[in-house]
Amino acid sequence: MNLQQFNQLPVAEAEHLLRPCVNIASWIASVIAARPFSSSDAALAVAWQAAQRWRHEEVSQALAQHPRIGERAAGQGKEAQFSKREQSAVNARDPELAQALLVGNRRYEQQFGQVFLIRAAGRDGRAILSELERRLNNDVEQERQETAEQLREIVMLRFKELLSDE
Repeated sequence: MNLQQFNQLPVAEAEHLLRPCVNIASWIASVIAARPFSSSDAALAVAWQAAQRWRHEEVSQALAQHPRIGERAAGQGKEAQFSKREQSAVNARDPELAQALLVGNRRYEQQFGQVFLIRAAGRDGRAILSELERRLNNDVEQERQETAEQLREIVMLRFKELLSDE
């Protein structure tokens, strides 16, 4: 979808399009309310600013829709498509890596009570595992901040991709 098409979408259709980027109602509403955008850069700037205002509860709600690193998203919807593409460099056929990610995910979830979230796009499985292990040393507040930042990065990549789809 190009920017002009996005600018002209009815609100309900724009909401439906944006929800797979992140299911945070305040972010979706902010992006839609700022239309029409003069450029993709302007749209991305608004999206980034709206993402800076996320509350912890909103981030936690959004995490519930993300698969664990190393697991494939179920379904054929846009969010599943995004996730499968983003995690494509995680080599699930490497049994040692798959086991290490499984164990790390479990430790992380026990420690922080949420799924481990990282921008997987541009990272291979070993780099993700290294980040997972590093983040297990965070305290709760540090991890909340890192998780929110990773979610912002994911959302911005997804929104940029939506605006570049023809």
